[in-house]
This record gives sequence, C-alpha cells and structure tokens, in this order.
Amino acid sequence: MVPSPKRPSILLVNPWIHDFAAYDFWMKPLGLLYLGGILRASSFEVSLLDCLNLTSLPSKFTAALKAPKRRNFGRGHFYKEDIPKPEVLRNIPRQYRRYGVPPDVLKEFLSAFPRPQLILITSSMTYWYTGLCETIGFLRAHIPGVPILLGGTYATLCLDHARRYSGADRVLPGPWDGEKMQVISEYLGNTAPSPDEDFVSWPYPAFDLYLRLEYICLLTRCGCPFSCTYCAVPKLMKVFESRPPVHVVEEIMHWSAKFGVLDFAFYDDALLVDPARHIIQILEEVIRRKIQCNFHTPNALHIKMIDQEVADLLYRSRFKTIRLGLETSNEQAQIENGGKVNNQEFQRAVRSLKKAGYAGEEIGVYLLAGLPGQRAEEVEESIAFVKETGAKPILVEYSPIPGTPMFEKAKQVSPFDIENEPLFHNNSILPCQWDGFTWADFRRIKEGLRK
Repeated sequence: MVPSPKRPSILLVNPWIHDFAAYDFWMKPLGLLYLGGILRASSFEVSLLDCLNLTSLPSKFTAALKAPKRRNFGRGHFYKEDIPKPEVLRNIPRQYRRYGVPPDVLKEFLSAFPRPQLILITSSMTYWYTGLCETIGFLRAHIPGVPILLGGTYATLCLDHARRYSGADRVLPGPWDGEKMQVISEYLGNTAPSPDEDFVSWPYPAFDLYLRLEYICLLTRCGCPFSCTYCAVPKLMKVFESRPPVHVVEEIMHWSAKFGVLDFAFYDDALLVDPARHIIQILEEVIRRKIQCNFHTPNALHIKMIDQEVADLLYRSRFKTIRLGLETSNEQAQIENGGKVNNQEFQRAVRSLKKAGYAGEEIGVYLLAGLPGQRAEEVEESIAFVKETGAKPILVEYSPIPGTPMFEKAKQVSPFDIENEPLFHNNSILPCQWDGFTWADFRRIKEGLRK
C-alpha cells in the first residue's frame, strides 16, 4: 500500500497578556479551541500553545517555576512577570506585567517542538494587543518562515489597527465561516472539506489538547438577541443560535466521564433566554442523570428570565457561581443602555434565588462604573440598592468597545484618544473619567465595598 501523505500541521496559539491586572476567572480561548475541533474534523493535525497557561506545556519545561495559587472551582492567578509600561501609559501609577509562561521557558519548549506549517493565533481584549504583538514577534524569531494568521476579538473590532501593527501575515475578522477554511487551505496547499457553518453542528472544542483540565468552558448558544449599547456581541456574532439541550448535557458528561472534570463555566451571553425551550430542559436533564458537577456563570445571567422555577433548578443542579447583569439601578440609564432589565425584575430574581437556597453573598451582581457621563452618585446608589436586596454588588469598570453605540459617546467625553489607541480601552485606567466621576471617586467607592 502507498502510505498516506502526512496531514498538514497547524499550531493554535493563545497569546500573552500585557496589563496591570489579569486573573483566570475560567478564562480559556474557547473560540480557538472550537477551531481546533473543526480543523481536526477536517483532517488537519492540530496542536496548542497557550502562552497563558503553564498546563499547556509538559512539566519538564515548567517544573522550576513556582506555580501561581489556585482557588476553589479551578480559578486562580496566572504566572506573571513585571515589564515596562507602554509609553502612552507611563503616567498610570501601577505596575505593568506580562501574564503567562516566561519567554525563556517558551523558547526551550519551541526548540524541541515539531515545526508546524501554519500558525493560527487568537486575540481577546483590544487593549491586550501589545501582548499579542510580542507573541507574534516571538514566534517569528523561534519558528521563522511559518505563516501566521490572526483572528479573534481585537482582530474584528480593530481590524485596521491589527493589520498595521500585529505583525500577522493576514488578519481574519469576524466569526468562523467557510471562507476562513478556504484561506487556511490555500496557505497549506491543501483542499479541505468546508465544514458546516452552523454553530449547532460544530464538534466539541479541543480542550483535550491541554495536558491537564481544571475546568471546561461551555457554550450552549452563539450570539445574543439583545442590543445593549456597551456590548460588542452583535458585531462579533452574526446570528443567535442554540444547541439542542440534550447535546449540551452529553458534552458535560463527555468531559466529566472521560477527563474527570468537575467544574464547568457557561460562556453564553444569553443562557436563560426562552427558558422553557433551553435552560430548563438542560437543568432538568442534569438533575435526571444525577450529574454531580459544579456550574458557574461568569458572563452574567439575564435577570428578567429568573423566576422561581429557574432559580430552583439552578440551585438543584449545582450552579455554584451566580452572576447577574444589572449594570445600574438608574431606571433612565437602564432604558438608554438597551432595556434588558428593570429594578422590579431584579428584586424578583434575587428573592427567587434566595428562596431556592442561595445565600445573599452567593448572588453576585455586576454594576458598571465609569460609563460615559455617569456620575459617582449613580454608582453609589446602585450599590446601596443591591445591598438592600441582600445580594453582593461587584463593581466592573467600563471599557469602551469599538463598534458599539456607547463607543461614540465615549469618544466625546474620554480624555484619552480611544479611537486611535486601543491601550486606552483598558478599564483599569477608567477611560471615561471626568469631573463627575474621578479617580478619587472610584477609589473611595471601591474602598467602601471592601468594608
């Protein structure tokens, strides 16, 4: 028999982060891992280099490093090293860091790594692009001559900037589709079958490329039917699609039974929409099959869908981390930001969750601080409102996102050039501070939350 030709090899890369702070709050490159699953199903040889996670490398390369602390349910710190701040951030009085595997360790690892034929690198926050650029430069130096294609959030929201500064051979914006598979095939001189573009038909994400799995990120739906003025999901996702509930439960059982995973974080932007046809069926099946895993919702749940039935099912199926997206208790701002929730619906949801069995401090409520034109008093009133219900307020600094309706307003009030410099999108610098909401106001409010 004539031996079959070697399959084309592709290296998937999750880049370093450069920032003042970063934390592994169930943070994995889910889109990149889905792409890995799709490419494997299309007969490509796929490997993974996750620059953020020590567990993506064999222990012989990382044994000398002091592993960062991990907390319950798989969360924890990234390995980090101090680096110089970018010149435009020189006046920010905080230490800047590279998060992820140290470069000398990656260099040793890549020296023994089989040379791929193509590198696909993802991107996340727009203001993390300097970490992406460093990663691409590092790959150029240590795997020279291999084409690098860039996709992901930054590549989509800041397309022109990414083309000018990333160093990638080609930037592929937007969600996965057959055209991107054609581009990949052209670079490899290979004609691969074009996969179904329907999210429902995708294979499981390639989490098994990690050497150790502390948790799994689940996506039961792609996109969101809402249009919040500060959110980029409508720009990043073309349609709103849902997987069959039984398929979701089968994926949970796959990772739990074959890999011993106990913790699952839902990445959905609209997990609870149309509950009777989706989340209720998922939770009832989890309970029926007596699945003893822990579930988490770091992306926030839509409050208006939480009635007593949903709350009871969340509690009974072991949802351990509950996050609600209130953003503000100011009723006018709620309407202007998209109208997805009101205060009465929030109070009802908290009552239902507490009646189901959750303690007040287990119900985390995201509140946005530093919105364009927002006054400090509005944030303080929102915090007081959440505390009155017995829930736990969690302050989230606003980050201007290109392509969103609120970004246009942010450009008018921000003291930074957020239109041309993505580093100024960083919520750590409070991009839209003004006389009505200053750094001093923010520090005072944060300190009050710690008490």
